[in-house]
Amino acid sequence: MVYTSGEHPAQVPDWNNLSVLHKNTLVPRTYFHVYSSEADALTYDVTKSKAHSLSGTWKFQHAYSPFEAPEGFEDPSYDRSSWSDIAVPGMWQLQGFGKGPAYTNVQFHIPVDPPNVSFTENETGSYVKTFTIPVELKGDQIRLRFEGVDSAFHVWVNGNEVGYSQASRNPDEFDITPFVNQEGDNILAVRVYQLCDGTYIEDQDQWWLSGIFRDVFLVGFHHESRIEHLHVQTILDSDYVDAVLKIKLNLTGAGKVQVKLLDAQKSQVGTTFTEDASKPNLDISIPVKDPLKWTAESPNLYHLVVSLNEGQYITHRIGFRQVEMKDGLIKVNGKRIVFRGVNRHEHHPRFGRAVPYEFMKQDLLTMKRHNINAIRTSHQPNDPRLYSLADEMGFWVMDEADLECHGFECIADAALDTEQRSLPFRERQLLTRLKAAEWTTDNPEWTAAYVDRAQHLVRRDQLHPSIICWSLGNEAFFGRNFKAMYEWIKEFDDSRPIHYEADIHAETMDMFSRMYPPITEIIAFAEDKSKTKPLVLCEFIHAMGNGPGNIKEYIDTFYKYPTLQGGFAWEWANHGLLKKDEKTGEEYYAYGGDFGEVPHDSTFVMDGLVDSKHTPSAGLIEYKKAIEPVQLLETDTKKPKFINRYDFIDLDHLKCQFTIVSSSGGEDKTGLIDIPSGIAPSQTFELTLPQVPEPQDGTIINVSFQLKDATPYLESGFEVATAQIFVNPSVLRTMTSSTSQPLDISTSRNTLKISSEKSTWTFNKLHGTLTSWQQSGVELISKAPEVDFFRAPTDNDIPQDGWDWKDKHLHLAKPATRKVSWSSPSKDEFTIVVTQRVAPPVLSWSVDCTLTYRFSSSGSLNINVVGTPKGENLPRTLPRIGLVLEMPKDWHSVSWFGRGPGESYRDSKLSQPVGSYSVSAIDDLWVEYEVPQESSNRTDTRWLEVANGSTKLLAQFVDKEGKVRNFDWQATHYRMKDVAEAGHPHELRKMKRGEVVLRLDHAHHGLGSGSCGPRTLDEYSLLAEAFEFEVLLQGA
Repeated sequence: MVYTSGEHPAQVPDWNNLSVLHKNTLVPRTYFHVYSSEADALTYDVTKSKAHSLSGTWKFQHAYSPFEAPEGFEDPSYDRSSWSDIAVPGMWQLQGFGKGPAYTNVQFHIPVDPPNVSFTENETGSYVKTFTIPVELKGDQIRLRFEGVDSAFHVWVNGNEVGYSQASRNPDEFDITPFVNQEGDNILAVRVYQLCDGTYIEDQDQWWLSGIFRDVFLVGFHHESRIEHLHVQTILDSDYVDAVLKIKLNLTGAGKVQVKLLDAQKSQVGTTFTEDASKPNLDISIPVKDPLKWTAESPNLYHLVVSLNEGQYITHRIGFRQVEMKDGLIKVNGKRIVFRGVNRHEHHPRFGRAVPYEFMKQDLLTMKRHNINAIRTSHQPNDPRLYSLADEMGFWVMDEADLECHGFECIADAALDTEQRSLPFRERQLLTRLKAAEWTTDNPEWTAAYVDRAQHLVRRDQLHPSIICWSLGNEAFFGRNFKAMYEWIKEFDDSRPIHYEADIHAETMDMFSRMYPPITEIIAFAEDKSKTKPLVLCEFIHAMGNGPGNIKEYIDTFYKYPTLQGGFAWEWANHGLLKKDEKTGEEYYAYGGDFGEVPHDSTFVMDGLVDSKHTPSAGLIEYKKAIEPVQLLETDTKKPKFINRYDFIDLDHLKCQFTIVSSSGGEDKTGLIDIPSGIAPSQTFELTLPQVPEPQDGTIINVSFQLKDATPYLESGFEVATAQIFVNPSVLRTMTSSTSQPLDISTSRNTLKISSEKSTWTFNKLHGTLTSWQQSGVELISKAPEVDFFRAPTDNDIPQDGWDWKDKHLHLAKPATRKVSWSSPSKDEFTIVVTQRVAPPVLSWSVDCTLTYRFSSSGSLNINVVGTPKGENLPRTLPRIGLVLEMPKDWHSVSWFGRGPGESYRDSKLSQPVGSYSVSAIDDLWVEYEVPQESSNRTDTRWLEVANGSTKLLAQFVDKEGKVRNFDWQATHYRMKDVAEAGHPHELRKMKRGEVVLRLDHAHHGLGSGSCGPRTLDEYSLLAEAFEFEVLLQGA
């Protein structure tokens, strides 16, 4: 017998070894391309550069462990004929390989034992690509560049191990010159690991996906003399007029360096700098007289051309702007700015983080069309091409390092004792963050890993004028390693401030930062004179599902207090992944749990201002309105007052158009209004409105501020801001006419029948309900009107007010009739009074209601409702107060005068102007969310008309004096309890009804952003208090 001994693995794998971050990678450099001529360089066409793309179809083999992946696959002779094809860039889970996507927000999806990850459950992708060296690269130093690989990888060329790297969203370059065959085929082999020790600090709120997800290039650099790195700063004088262009070059070898600056038309500015360089570092300073300044509102760019030995050319667009912390504020070119921003994750519904360029560009175009001026690259460096787009289009960018380890907070929170758990949220959070930081953030063994991510971020992106702030990461607590990151950046690039939210006292960072504070908290900050640094809300107005609400209140507060410098809405897009229902084959957008993964965080990945296809939501449209750069301050029918909320530019690029409309219809009147010239930022001004000679019912003057001329990305006439001036109120509409024919009343055991000349109503005395209304023989009702308080919970409801409603069983509340009485005050009027108790099972609270039905011989019906909430365990608020009825399926045409055309709520309605609207199909009113919930409400409505051919039902709310008052309504083919039960739209569509479900509401609770932030403000809350309303219904 032969005895043996051994150990597996023989050594610690690189992907499980904290001391190995990279092997044989080149020093991170600025993102640029090298060209052979200045003319080619100034095209910025990568295909004309010395970069050759290896993206496309690769061979691929998947294994569930690195130790089960094929051995020797990197050998050129290895048989890969049975391997699959895979697209690069791409995520393998979205191409049919592995267990599939997994989503978590905070919690780790693996057992927590840093830096160790599983040896047996660590999916591994083996990639192979055959390539040849292009003619234009032959004789060069050949580099292999990966723009992004999730999460770690080894590289071989022609069977030779080249190196290793990790940090998923950072680029890596390898010098593969010694290993390539200049004339024949070359075999590139890459082994990608789903998990590595870096996974613990890549716990961002997004799908866990793996693979080579950004482009791969061969890059040619001169083999002897070359520019390795380019560092640029633009320093303005004390008056922010003249500039010094400071350039640092890192060189290999020697040669003639030339630097020149071209304007936007590519005409040279100033003289050419020339020097024979023989040292590795060259510092250059070029004075520039009064260059056009770069801002997000005026993105003036110049072309920097750097050449070496007249055979290597690098160009980059640069902007002259200076960012500084001055007077306790973030200032650009000497002026305070306000971030009207969004957090943007990289997401595509089919490709995950492998986002195509045109899709990414469309994101920024959509932002531009919605007045957004800032992007936080949450929570990692984005595709490098995004920053060039931001430079050109004009965005402030907060560029964020690839770092988050939020999952450690789950561990710290679970370890709290009973007393600690009872602490107020902020105190409890401070306690858990302190403990959670011990794992990696305040652990010196992880310092190199943290600083490495800062180095990659800054060295790659430093040239971009749009980047005015570095961010060190997200939700990773605070400790020594963030201080080390800060110190390295300040040493390397002192031209930008640094942000990191978890430094809650701004002990090290250049600004305070908060997530989702209530407005009262930021006002308290602003009024605290001890604060010497500004506050930025790196995340606010959580846009999950239907919402967010009360946006404008935040924006107005930013402009009231200088130290509040804006924020970034969370977040830009839903992260739904396109998936097919396994039973029906129907496509839908999946969220956490839909791929069978455990654990998961369910729908929390669906929290964007655009949906998974990146189509704008009502929330984005409302955000556009709240942040519009021209705001109405004071309403006046002759001279309303406005303010310019741009940071740098005046309003001379805008024109103002007016339209006069009324609720009674008629021809709209339009024209132009002069805007005073030279209206500076923060300056107020008045407009002289046109005279309305004979104001009609509900007359409104609509004002629209539009671009006079097209920009490179927005068309002439594009609307950037709006306002409405209400000239006179709406009056009651009447469709019915008086008649000499009295009402006819008949009664049976449980029914009353009331008949007029054209209307016949049937009323159930037992249940206290109106079961039929026939107008000239046409049925208006298929289900009786009922008092109702329910709405399908929104994502923003569920954790707070929605939790209260569910706890109090509000969704189970229904009316029980206690008494019905009737009388005939006159021959032309018949009255039925119904006493009801609306209550749930289990608990004793109720809303006691008295409904008074007044039938008129003219054919109209008034329903007066008086309600009194009472009893123990009442919910604090009600979702809504109103009536719900159903109409037969052939009632499909709707017209109204109120807010539209889209949905609106009491705290999210300013983007929907009051006016006359109509649709020919009920489906046109429905707003579909990727997680079904309350939607499609319209508010501030004066009148509503539902039609079935020539037969109509007109609804209005009236006060005690009989005057029109505003109301909310919804018309749909879905019952709200069905909406609440459905998990996805395709499931809800199975419950679609032919009938029209019509909701007529006296009041409706606001939306807020309570899914991760404050619930709606008290002024928008529908408190459980006594109420009274009256609905006037007329048939014709």
